[in-house]
Amino acid sequence: MKEIQETVSIQFVKGESEKGHPEIRMFRDLDGKRGKAVYKFFTPKTITLKNFKSIKKMYLIDKEGELLTKKIDLYISGNYIKEVTSTYSWNSEKEFERFMRFSIRYANSLTNN
Repeated sequence: MKEIQETVSIQFVKGESEKGHPEIRMFRDLDGKRGKAVYKFFTPKTITLKNFKSIKKMYLIDKEGELLTKKIDLYISGNYIKEVTSTYSWNSEKEFERFMRFSIRYANSLTNN
């Protein structure tokens, strides 16, 4: 029996998955409860000079639902979006565990393509 492929994606434009793969750095406080993941996309595919002003959130979508952040910084160079840096933060062990489930699914989706 073939396994059903679940949809895992990162979106800036709702309904349109970002095809570029981010550089991701994670940081956790010493107490282990709070932390953040910083996503850096170089030349993102779904953000353009025409739509960049409407980009307000980054959505992390998987079978459990969606996580989102409003912390997004865009770097524009000439006629294109050079870089997008987005930070997803958590404030509890439960939020961290949910984030890690998404991260594992996202990583697995990249290796299965």
